[in-house]
Amino acid sequence: MKRTLKEYFVISLKGLAMGAADVVPGVSGGTIAFISGIYNELIDSINAFNLKTLRILRKKGFKAAFQEVNGKFLLSLLLGIGISVLSLARLFKWLIETHPILIWSFFFGLVLASIYFVGKQIKKWDFLTFIYLLTGSGFAYYISILPAMENHNQDWFLMLAGALAICAMMLPGISGAFILLLLGVYKPALEAIHNFDIKKIALLGFGAVIGLLSFARILKWLFKHYKDRTLAVLTGFIIGSLNKIWPWKETLSYYTNSKGIQLPLTQKSVSPFQVENNQLLFAVLLAILGFSLILFLEKIGQKSSEKV
Repeated sequence: MKRTLKEYFVISLKGLAMGAADVVPGVSGGTIAFISGIYNELIDSINAFNLKTLRILRKKGFKAAFQEVNGKFLLSLLLGIGISVLSLARLFKWLIETHPILIWSFFFGLVLASIYFVGKQIKKWDFLTFIYLLTGSGFAYYISILPAMENHNQDWFLMLAGALAICAMMLPGISGAFILLLLGVYKPALEAIHNFDIKKIALLGFGAVIGLLSFARILKWLFKHYKDRTLAVLTGFIIGSLNKIWPWKETLSYYTNSKGIQLPLTQKSVSPFQVENNQLLFAVLLAILGFSLILFLEKIGQKSSEKV
């Protein structure tokens, strides 16, 4: 597909949005790709990394292999994602630590809109579709009430976390950052990016590459053969995960990490009126802003699809 420099610049902007989403627990970069009209091309490009491409690389050289995997598209997208992740990691780390209710309210609005967007892609609703929806919701809610695991810095665990996170990140509706949060790797990952800890970044990245190349094929097959069922599970998963990102929490227990810092271990969602300084007005406004942002991106995606 031939594109102009301006079109590749727009793809990089979409990558910026994906990168921002990937840093947020509860918001999926896959959702942003889905909304902005580049999801199918992204999956097809990733799946192009196969034995056929290796043969082309060996026989025809790098340029031909680069074209086979839609290299310009991937490079433009990765550039945007990389810039976004590196620049926003510090900001989100600070916001979550200093203004948790406000930032989680914004995230909550984003996820609510994602439920609407992903759910409306289901073309045929029947009894089995509702069962898949309820199953996804129940499973995600169960995960959301599990206590966060203590930080794990072992090399193998960081690679595993990277692989699981990228698999979730590719799904429209499931957040890779949310998986990192459950595994206790979210803050260490932000700190690694913030401090340019090359070893930890490389371990997470290596796991992500392995997960990306293997899971993309499974995902493509599911969407080809069971699209409505897959979307129903994803929609349910987003609904069930709302509990995890509810802005108002009461901490039930703590744990002490290796640095001697006391951190929340188990939390439960509570009414805003049970929290001192609940910042309710600003929280509601930020949730509306997050919801509106997803709808705006959806409109952009619809226009892009109409042009193709």
